Amino acid sequence: MQLTNEELKEKINEYKKKLSVTVVAHFYQRDEVFEVGDITGDSLELAIKTRDDNSEFVVFCGVGFMGQSVKVLSPNKRVAMPKAACCAMAVMIDGMQFDASVKALNEAGIMNENILPITYINSNADVKAKVGEMGGMVCTSSNAKKIITTALKEGKKILFVPDRCLGQNIANQMGLKSCVIGDGTNLLDADIICYNGFCSVHQLFSVDDINFYRKKYPGILIAVHPECDPSVCDVADFVGSTSQLIKYINELPEDQKVAVGTEFNLVNRLRPKNTYVLSSTKPECPTMNETTLRDVYEVLKSIDEGEPLNEIHVDENTQKWAKIALERMLAL
Repeated sequence: MQLTNEELKEKINEYKKKLSVTVVAHFYQRDEVFEVGDITGDSLELAIKTRDDNSEFVVFCGVGFMGQSVKVLSPNKRVAMPKAACCAMAVMIDGMQFDASVKALNEAGIMNENILPITYINSNADVKAKVGEMGGMVCTSSNAKKIITTALKEGKKILFVPDRCLGQNIANQMGLKSCVIGDGTNLLDADIICYNGFCSVHQLFSVDDINFYRKKYPGILIAVHPECDPSVCDVADFVGSTSQLIKYINELPEDQKVAVGTEFNLVNRLRPKNTYVLSSTKPECPTMNETTLRDVYEVLKSIDEGEPLNEIHVDENTQKWAKIALERMLAL
């Protein structure tokens, strides 16, 4: 039976009343999915908030690594995803590729005892576990500078995975030298050594886009996410995480024009006037947009029937070390 969105919302709300379940939705989800979320936010914010939630089930509307983070921090919860979507950046590295990166540092003369790995939250649990076992920790886009500042006190080289842009942008902010493994730089010369991963959405924004908007709207402000290329961040007026972008834009005067370099669904829900998407194409995350209201309804229905769809499972050893890596960050 083909149900309308309004009918699907009604059935979703009925299941939410009937079941011990909390629906959480990431900022990048399409509007109709975002609207049925009991808890909304960015990836780590959702994992922390759901840790304090009393429901047996978490239905996570987002991508795989986010659901894993909930499971890692709250192993007793059951986590199901309406869609088994993956983050393009997260799948750019796995445990074997992490080991190969460590080997590259070893071959350059940097031994394991002199390496402190940091992984961006946008990574799968196996990578977080590898980082945890080596004494490293997780970071988010909002706390990366603080995490790296603390890590550097140990006097070690930072191996930053998987997002080269975030690693390089933080290095630039701190006046540090960075490089990307394989770019020809002597790894011994860099403070922060980055893996060559990136966000396909944030790579869409360019300096040409910034120049276009500044020429068309004199006085416009440019606000971008630190997953954007360093060339973009270097000339923007504001660089910040998802939550920081929302706060910055909401506090602007209503008549102040601003062009925003991040995912379309988020930008589209910001101020209705004088807010533009910093791109000539629609910067929409394809995997975040896989989840539909029908998917949310189907996963709730499956929970009610006792056979949850797309349930997240993390093996005990991975869960242990990934949790350690996350908790080291939370302790700071």
